[in-house]
Amino acid sequence: MRVLVLGGDGYLGWPTAMSLSAHGHEVAVADNYLRRQIVTESGSDSLTPILNLPQRAKVWKAVSGRTIDVHLIDLCDYDLVSRVFREFQPEAVVHYGQIPSAPYSMKDRRHAVLTQMNNIENNLNVIFAIVENSPDCHLVKLGTMGEYGCPNIDIEEGFLEIEHKGRTDTLPFPKMPHSWYHASKVADSTNIHFASRVYGLRATDLNQGVVYGVSTDETLLDDGLLTRFDYDEQFGTALNRFCLQAVVGHPLTVYGTGGQTRGFLNIRDTLACVELALLNPADAGEMRVYNQFTESFSIRELAVEVQQAGKELGLEVEIREIENPRSEAQDHYYNPTHTKLLDLGLQPTLLSEDLVTATLSTLMTYRDRAIHDAIAPRTTWR
Repeated sequence: MRVLVLGGDGYLGWPTAMSLSAHGHEVAVADNYLRRQIVTESGSDSLTPILNLPQRAKVWKAVSGRTIDVHLIDLCDYDLVSRVFREFQPEAVVHYGQIPSAPYSMKDRRHAVLTQMNNIENNLNVIFAIVENSPDCHLVKLGTMGEYGCPNIDIEEGFLEIEHKGRTDTLPFPKMPHSWYHASKVADSTNIHFASRVYGLRATDLNQGVVYGVSTDETLLDDGLLTRFDYDEQFGTALNRFCLQAVVGHPLTVYGTGGQTRGFLNIRDTLACVELALLNPADAGEMRVYNQFTESFSIRELAVEVQQAGKELGLEVEIREIENPRSEAQDHYYNPTHTKLLDLGLQPTLLSEDLVTATLSTLMTYRDRAIHDAIAPRTTWR
């Protein structure tokens, strides 16, 4: 299968490209290094040293014998996007290529506008590039569980059967995004659903939970294949942030009481979920929604997991509650359905499988690269 991975330089994009290539797919990646730029502007950097895309592709070729084509383009430039689609003629597109940070979008008006304009415009460009150049192409779009928020009812996978005044219909599950970033993803889902109904777009919307981990089968082959690892308050996900804090001797910063509960999955499961979606494509005119996570934890539960794993490695790990910079409920009901990927054959990688210890061990190799000023939260929702 010819697969175009958008955002192929990212934390998930690069491992996805290598995994698909290793499994025999013909892979191309596109990126404009925006993630690198804005992380640097925020005063942080990837903990792991990472090569640029052409260098990574060269190392991958030497290690695997397989080629990953590289396109350095801005997805907001439709002419360039359309050209890549015409030249590569993808059978499937994996779309990671957006600004993926709630705190970044909440810094101020400028960052909110940049996040929404970049994310919504480039997603529309991808939709039109498919419709105009590769109409049978399957779009696999990375959404987020954050689109739903934390309603006081069970969260279904994308759609909900509603009875109202004696009539019933199946409608998109109500969305309550909790940042300008998450609101941009809601707009993406709406636009993809519209394009499926109007243009016959094949689409799978992967509402992903919080990803953790640093290693995949392919990144372990050579240091030149490492993926990025963000730990700062804007781009570091909760468990990854805790792992870095543990190895550098920084208290684990639990926001508020730590009762906030979310869905989580290992980076390896992200790759597995994406390939399952690719191998089982949506029909023409169908938009499927999969809730992509394997386990749910509260933030305090995660902190305790990291603390215990740190002890096994001889680390003294302190858990410290700090004022929550976000406007959110710290204790709430949370029960999302997530069965569709399991039905397709996903074999979950569970947090209990010493994964935190393995991540800590890897991060200890690079802990001298940590920028300590980037760790503490500086962005507030107020």
